[in-house]
Amino acid sequence: MDIKNSLIAEINSAVNNLYQVDPYHAVVEKTNKDFRGDYTFVVFPLLKMSKKKPEETATEIGEYLKSNSSIVEGFNIVKGFLNIELTPSSWFHALELPDVPYTSNGVTKVVEYSSPNTNKPLHLGHIRNILLGYSVSMILKEAGFDVAMVNLVNDRGIHICKSMLAWELYGNNETPASSGLKGDHLVGKYYVEFDKAYKKEIAELKAQGLSEEEAEKNAPLIKQAQEMLRKWESGDKHVIGLWRKMNGWVYEGFDKTYQSLGVSFDKTYYESDTYLLGKAIVEEGLSKGVLFKKDDNSVWIDLTSDGLDQKLLLRGDGTSVYITQDIGTATLRFNDYKAESYVYVVGNEQEYHFKVLKLILTRLGYAQGEKIYHLSYGMVELPEGKMKSREGTVVDADDLISEMQSTAESLTRELGKIEDFETSEANELFTTIGMGALKFYILKVDPRKKMLFNPKESIDFNGNTGPFIQYTYARIKSVLRKADSNNAGFSGTIELKESEKELLKLIAEYPEVIREAAAGFSPANVANYVYELAKAYNQFYHDITILKEENTELRNFRLKLSEKVASRLKRSMMLLGISVPERM
Repeated sequence: MDIKNSLIAEINSAVNNLYQVDPYHAVVEKTNKDFRGDYTFVVFPLLKMSKKKPEETATEIGEYLKSNSSIVEGFNIVKGFLNIELTPSSWFHALELPDVPYTSNGVTKVVEYSSPNTNKPLHLGHIRNILLGYSVSMILKEAGFDVAMVNLVNDRGIHICKSMLAWELYGNNETPASSGLKGDHLVGKYYVEFDKAYKKEIAELKAQGLSEEEAEKNAPLIKQAQEMLRKWESGDKHVIGLWRKMNGWVYEGFDKTYQSLGVSFDKTYYESDTYLLGKAIVEEGLSKGVLFKKDDNSVWIDLTSDGLDQKLLLRGDGTSVYITQDIGTATLRFNDYKAESYVYVVGNEQEYHFKVLKLILTRLGYAQGEKIYHLSYGMVELPEGKMKSREGTVVDADDLISEMQSTAESLTRELGKIEDFETSEANELFTTIGMGALKFYILKVDPRKKMLFNPKESIDFNGNTGPFIQYTYARIKSVLRKADSNNAGFSGTIELKESEKELLKLIAEYPEVIREAAAGFSPANVANYVYELAKAYNQFYHDITILKEENTELRNFRLKLSEKVASRLKRSMMLLGISVPERM
């Protein structure tokens, strides 16, 4: 049991003994830095039971804890707030806490992330999705859950046909090999080409007197793309062959980007496999009267009684829509994993979609629909504004990764941190720093908030950045390498300085940080924690002698403390998908 929970258990016991409240579930928070104390307990909810004033009730509980607890040293009271001070020896126990705070609880969670379309390369928006999904998965594992990390590839639909059609019309049999482009980049190039040609046709039709809506529906290119989709769904050999070839190019490109980002998946689903199951479920819902047909043979569900609207599930020509595929995928996933919850890492523009999906599954008789959780994250913007895939104005993931590594190299060389590094070691360091900067900058922001990404701000060896934490870890490892290998223990009677106590407190908080991060699906909790830990260590390093300390017991304690901080830094960064260098 960690220190905070030990204190909570003792407060519960105190309340039970003093006021016969059993069970009682105390809530404590870190004491405000303006007051003396380690944890604060608010007594106002107990006044009916104690029948005393707030200060008297707090005094009574404080005196009981001081007399009966092995970890409470003292207390002070500010109105109804009981500020509790713990004994130094209780903080020393933080050094013995295991690196992994929780054992397996046997509960499975499925986390879906990435979920790209095969009509374009991955971009900055995908990077936030991927990094969030991977980090959330790692944090859930750290909290004791069994986690299935899955990807859903949107490899079919009208948008895919747009790239395919443009390549057929304008591609002249261009391939990744002949062009020198990664496969996903090549296919994305033709997605942009389609949009350019389509807009030109729309402008021509409008000049002939058609409205914007009429021009969009009647442009020859969109009709050709719709016909290609119908042929794809009917199994046309030529269209299927083209689809397999171009998707194969994209998958090879995606795999290289995933490798650069250091992420992986336990299983990948393909919508080309799941849409048929979705269509079958829709047909079943139609036969049961849950769904209805309109005059054009399109299939709908009426959700107006739930405050929503009517939702299309199958077009009049029999082709499926996006949510039909999601119904099939969700059902297949229910069968593959008997999970407690299914976490979808998807941007906040899809919040309505997931409300509808959960309702449809429930209406169709799938109770698992209530187990779906939409981790809705904010969009990523640049100082220049929003990105648009169709217009080719996105920040490409591969380009961004390359830029981060290049910037890391320039800054590292400028600071003279690699003078004794071999070339291969230096290149590995540039990658480690560049990727650490990118990942930390994105993950330190609350997932639910929109964020502005500025690459230049992310690489800084001072401040709230990945490189700052990486440098702190390397600094500690340098100290430990210089120390004697034979470090004796210490008695635990050392008088702690404030910076030492602060580090011990932060080490002890790790289990709670993981618990809260897992409950809120928020890597930002871990990022904030690891930054505070690194900052506190640098203050400790600045204020206190370590290697030159003449008192052997003090020196051993400070080395042990440094070693534990390094372990916490490394593990916390690992949960964010970030490596830390042994030296830099």
